[in-house]
Amino acid sequence: MSSKWHHRLQSIATFFLRNALRLLFKSLIGPALPVAWQRRVVNGIALIKKIAPGVTLRRYQIGDLAVESALPASPVAGKAMLYLHGGAYCLGSSRTHRGLVTHLAAATGLEVVVPDYRLAPEHPFPAAQNDALSCYQALLARGIAAPDISIAGDSAGGGLALSLALRLRDEKLPQPGALLLISPWVDLTLSGASFIALQARDPMLNAGWVTKGAQLYAGVTSLDDPGCSPLFAELSGLPAMLIQVGSEEILFDDAQRLAQRARTAGVSIDLQIFQGMWHVFQAHAGMLDVSDAAIERMTDFLRMSWSSDRNDSAAIGS
Repeated sequence: MSSKWHHRLQSIATFFLRNALRLLFKSLIGPALPVAWQRRVVNGIALIKKIAPGVTLRRYQIGDLAVESALPASPVAGKAMLYLHGGAYCLGSSRTHRGLVTHLAAATGLEVVVPDYRLAPEHPFPAAQNDALSCYQALLARGIAAPDISIAGDSAGGGLALSLALRLRDEKLPQPGALLLISPWVDLTLSGASFIALQARDPMLNAGWVTKGAQLYAGVTSLDDPGCSPLFAELSGLPAMLIQVGSEEILFDDAQRLAQRARTAGVSIDLQIFQGMWHVFQAHAGMLDVSDAAIERMTDFLRMSWSSDRNDSAAIGS
């Protein structure tokens, strides 16, 4: 196929997906619809995601916590990724994120472990964070060194990944080697200017639903508590952080403010802005070139962090 026709097909696919999200997600996933029905809608939408070939899925338990592992055909030995799914802390699971997760596994060569952490409103903060910590500790118990574990997540899962890293730091537990945050939701007070300014342009997120999700997850905890809203935490001492965000999403300012605050705190930051793209567009890997490119950039970031770890080890050894 010529590059001209490929570009035209990509434009059609982008147009279709953007409008399908506006119709099927933004219009249906709103505060008026009961959470149980929202979960069914999201489970149905997940069926259109493309699973990466050559990746094996395995389900198991860590105590009462259900976990799914995505294992590529030739995994990198001794390394793993803990992936925390999005869904405003109320929706989503390892099953809804198989498309994105399997493509991450295939591209990075890592086993990607996705816990089905407990959801609000049945289980408000800090249940999800406790489950994420249990999964991280289980990876350590398997003999995987903390610097060889990366923690990733999208949307609420991105905020959860950051809050987990902060908890590890504060409790003086081993830090992961890297953080990869996709459209991270890190401010449950929703104080970013983009939350209002981009409501009409965002094809995916319903502002009322995001507001309700914040309330359900926080429960009796203040919305600006750093455990719920890690944007307001002191951010020094964290590992290198990659942040990817689309220019057309209401959480755009969460990513920008996080990058600025983390950089000021001395954290190594790579903020990647994808013009014209929406919230967690990486979920369309295998269908959109830009989604595949974003995952490749995550892979490059991880490889650089691994190289840095080796250089640091060599320097210590000398």
